[in-house]
Amino acid sequence: MPQASGPGVPAPEMAMMWLSSPALPVGGFSYSEGLEAAVDAGIVLDEAGALRWLRGQLQLVLARGELPAAARAHAAWSVGDLRTLREVQSWVLTTRESAELRLQSQQMGRSMLDWLARLLPGHALLELAARLGAAPCWPVGFALGACALGLDARRSLQALGFAWLDNQVQAALRGVPLGQSSGQRLLHALSLDLPGAVAGALELRDRPAQWQSFSPMLAVLSARHETQYSRLFRS
Repeated sequence: MPQASGPGVPAPEMAMMWLSSPALPVGGFSYSEGLEAAVDAGIVLDEAGALRWLRGQLQLVLARGELPAAARAHAAWSVGDLRTLREVQSWVLTTRESAELRLQSQQMGRSMLDWLARLLPGHALLELAARLGAAPCWPVGFALGACALGLDARRSLQALGFAWLDNQVQAALRGVPLGQSSGQRLLHALSLDLPGAVAGALELRDRPAQWQSFSPMLAVLSARHETQYSRLFRS
């Protein structure tokens, strides 16, 4: 794998925190991924409802699809496997069940690529990314950033999972709304679920036929959100 090196590249532990930070300029804070529509529909009304919603999304969407896709993309970036990268990219974009979810994945992946190009200009993986044919979708783009900063697969998925969790909890605080203490309880409860989701995703990495993106309620709510009268978030 092309290794990150040089005085401007942090140690792996710092790279994990950097990639999972809401300050990363990829726009994750602007998406609720269906949560805002769930609030509007009366499905999520309080802290308990937010916990149920986010835990379901972690287990049914991230653990079965997003994280395995990122794990497979990480392995492909590591060995320069362009064919597998294109296959993962196609799977992710094909399984987005609403226009806004597809646009979110494309925008965040493109922003990750732009950030990385400014951070590590001339990195060998950027040349490979240019041959992908389009900017990477979010799981593929995140895996690119993680590889470029020298993270192994497990740390990469932990960072990706926590980045999602932190953004979604912040969306719950603004959208339900909830207080800061509620947000910390949500972070604590769901962070305990994250290691199991990562472990399961790593087991599914080389079994793409077993990946799943079947989340019909999320798809329906996301489609409704596209024409929702009043919105704070882009998804």
